[in-house]
Amino acid sequence: MKNIWQEREKALENQYIFKQEREKIEQARKEMKEKLIRELSKDRCPKCGEELEAMIFRGVPLDKCPACGGVWLGPNDLRILASKDHRSWFDKWFRSENEPPESSD
Repeated sequence: MKNIWQEREKALENQYIFKQEREKIEQARKEMKEKLIRELSKDRCPKCGEELEAMIFRGVPLDKCPACGGVWLGPNDLRILASKDHRSWFDKWFRSENEPPESSD
């Protein structure tokens, strides 16, 4: 009878170890997939996947896709472009409701 309980205990232990290893493998797969996606999509157009070309527009660096014509800006690039032409809709879009309009002196 003692042998059956030892076998059961060993089976439960093996089941626990198997579950832990399976979770570690799944986590490693997710991390590897994410790393691969980041490596393969670097400097690629998010729309069509073509390699982006760096360019300068009005002193602002941007990335342009030669295939689909998409233009990709950095976090502050649109704000910089808006400040260069205060008459455009960019200015109205960025100006907050609490901010008074800029005077044209």
